[in-house]
Amino acid sequence: GRWSDKRGYLRYFRLSPLIILAGAIVGTLSKDSLWLAIGLFTMGFGVGGGYSLDSDYISEIVPRRWRLFMVGVAKASSAIGNVVIAFVCLYILRHWRAENHWSGLFLLIAILAIVMVLCSVRFAESPVWLMAHSRREEAERAARYFLGSDVVIGSVTEGKAEEPSWLDMLRGENLRRAILTGVPWACEGFAVYGVGVFLPILIMALGLGKAGDGVAHITSSVEVSAYINIFVAVGFAIGLAMVNRLWHVRQQVWGFMLCTVGIVLLLVAYKMHLSAWIMIAGFILFELALNAGPHLITFILPAQIFPIADRGAGAGLAAAFGKAGAVLGVFFIPILMKWGGVELTLIVIAALQVVGAVITLGFGHRILSPK
Repeated sequence: GRWSDKRGYLRYFRLSPLIILAGAIVGTLSKDSLWLAIGLFTMGFGVGGGYSLDSDYISEIVPRRWRLFMVGVAKASSAIGNVVIAFVCLYILRHWRAENHWSGLFLLIAILAIVMVLCSVRFAESPVWLMAHSRREEAERAARYFLGSDVVIGSVTEGKAEEPSWLDMLRGENLRRAILTGVPWACEGFAVYGVGVFLPILIMALGLGKAGDGVAHITSSVEVSAYINIFVAVGFAIGLAMVNRLWHVRQQVWGFMLCTVGIVLLLVAYKMHLSAWIMIAGFILFELALNAGPHLITFILPAQIFPIADRGAGAGLAAAFGKAGAVLGVFFIPILMKWGGVELTLIVIAALQVVGAVITLGFGHRILSPK
């Protein structure tokens, strides 16, 4: 994100999928854990670059009327990938015959990375970024490329955008922006990736799915997970329908709180040995609220509140907070399961959603005005 603020978004918009492709190729060819780790790290580096670019780039090339909606669409479209890959993995598990061919799974990522590269070829630099760096002629060409040959950039303020230091990003108004965009993203990241990665294990711990041994039990839990993941896409669709109608702070707060209700419903049903369908309803409410609220809005907020001079750095900083939460979720959920079982795990997830709601409400009123 920091690099894109200085040199423009386009080159890194194309570079990110190339990095993912390189990592996927390393993963495909890997024969031991060291090369697997190198491949995964490389892929993660490319994915992280995309997180700091997508919202900024889209917010600057889409007309104002559709700007935030299309930023949300970019995030929501990932739900389609979640659902498709979940069912692809379910199919692979059902027909798996050779365990030593696991590295071939990276071919899926390589193919998707190639598609991403090809989709990024026919693009131009952000006209807004070019104007902010006193490159009016290039900005006019880029605007005509995106919006038509009859488009003219009117009278706007030009000038070299100041590039604040990282210290400037963590004090004053930028510190409040970083807290509003970063801390709630970390809270929802813990839930999205912690629950997402370990959803089949949580389902088995809760006694959902078909009973069985070994691969049959795992396959059953993955199947239940795949069907629950459908509601990720439904949640995003609901969120997109509301994104231009609700104050984003309110939408994120309500999302966090309904996530908490879903987890509490799940926990109560488990403790009181209620119907499995009630537990599944808790999972569904959790996924709907998470993706209609914080999972969508945390991606939109950085492009909305950071100025052009440090928008990429701000989005990257917020995404870094979010991915730190994701890493902590993936790291700590097995530990929580060991310490206190599924009950402690669900309590911690619910508590973090409450923290996300409180931070959003407290800082949102100071930074964003209600509609």
